Amino acid sequence: MHQVFQRLVSLLDSHQARYRVILHPAEGQSARVAEIRGTEPGQGAKAMLCSLKGAHEAYGLVILSGDQKLDMKKVGALLGGKKAQLVSPELARELTGCVIGAIPPLSFDPRITLIVDPQLTSRYTEIAFNAGRLDASMVLDTQDYLRIAQPLLASVTQAPESASAPPA
Repeated sequence: MHQVFQRLVSLLDSHQARYRVILHPAEGQSARVAEIRGTEPGQGAKAMLCSLKGAHEAYGLVILSGDQKLDMKKVGALLGGKKAQLVSPELARELTGCVIGAIPPLSFDPRITLIVDPQLTSRYTEIAFNAGRLDASMVLDTQDYLRIAQPLLASVTQAPESASAPPA
């Protein structure tokens, strides 16, 4: 059950990453986890495992700020199609070794493209995430994360609704 956690610790240690581990009660709400971690909700690296709608074997682990919403059309375009969808909890566990909510912002499966929205990494000097377990988080230096993860950086968030609507 804690294999992914151990793998993360080994990976980060081997790259001399600056991070800390926070053990806490298993919590499903990101705002509550941020409070426990002492971080802002936007610092949370929300990991969403997606697949291309109608196609199998085209997976993207999309990482965005905890206070943002995912745009499935943008993700679909990055995966080579029109629209993406979230994978089932069973498939997420099979591909990542984690339950939904515990998936870290790193992929250990070569079939999964790691996509990170630059809003996350440009807004914060540290990112926070569940570390393969619902009861353990890591707070990791953003530059170390980018150096180790080597993700595809691409905008995958929905535009804020207030920005597109004219003022009343």
